[in-house]
Amino acid sequence: MSEEQTPQQDKYTAAIAASAVIEDDAAVAEAVKKIIDEHAAENRNAEVYKKLFSCIDLTTLKSTDSYSSVARFTEKVNSFSETFPSLPNVAAICVYPNFAGVVRSVLESSDVRIACVSGGFPSSQTFDEVKIVETALAVENGADEIDIVLNLGYFFDKDYEGLSDEISEQKAATRHGRLKVILETGALKTAANIKAASVLAMYSGADFLKTSTGKEYPGASLEAAYVMLQAIKEYYDKTGTRIGFKAAGGIATTDEAVQYYTLVKEILGEDWLTNEYFRIGASRLANSLLSDIVGYEAKHF
Repeated sequence: MSEEQTPQQDKYTAAIAASAVIEDDAAVAEAVKKIIDEHAAENRNAEVYKKLFSCIDLTTLKSTDSYSSVARFTEKVNSFSETFPSLPNVAAICVYPNFAGVVRSVLESSDVRIACVSGGFPSSQTFDEVKIVETALAVENGADEIDIVLNLGYFFDKDYEGLSDEISEQKAATRHGRLKVILETGALKTAANIKAASVLAMYSGADFLKTSTGKEYPGASLEAAYVMLQAIKEYYDKTGTRIGFKAAGGIATTDEAVQYYTLVKEILGEDWLTNEYFRIGASRLANSLLSDIVGYEAKHF
């Protein structure tokens, strides 16, 4: 590290050190268990299920995705309002960036946003210039929201300036859209790492913190969510800026979704329990929630 880099690095290190968010993994697990044991049962009801449904980023991120398959996927969202007129629609459709234009041309609901993964998803391993162009093209083609992966290589090398600059540049490329930064908590593993990554992402302009890609590493966990939510709360208390939270990676059942809802409610409060600040990235979850809402097996999606 050169002398001129040291003050910059110290700025980021100082921001992490200033955070009082818990770093003890055993204490985190104990705190999560206490919240779930004491409060999850009160959230197992149809009204909460409806709210959770409205917070879904309905996702298709397969190698076999095509223009026709993504168009059909979008049509299912269009027809949902006709089939279930009394229920809220999903929050967003999440696709690869090259399909933003397809969703934009097919989507009929003005309440459903278009989200795209970008920036060399899911590894974040490509040229910085490619990441920026990919994000800019996704937005130009209709994306309202961009989901990128925090650069784990920079993180583990402690190149916090490079990490922050990369996030800030992609934030600028989203223009007026919202940027979700995926921490890939399954790779970070520890509460200390997850706290540090959360602080750096928010410091760099993230609008949302997201747990996982659901690809290479273990997906969302309640323990990782707890640390991220505590970091979001601390950041809000210090700055007055409300950062959203998105759980993603393997959340497939209603009860799993309820547990994340419970953590958000107990740590951040009711103001976060809308799809402006709370999302769940999912493909299988939608039908599970829908079935529990309507009282029979529903396979709309």
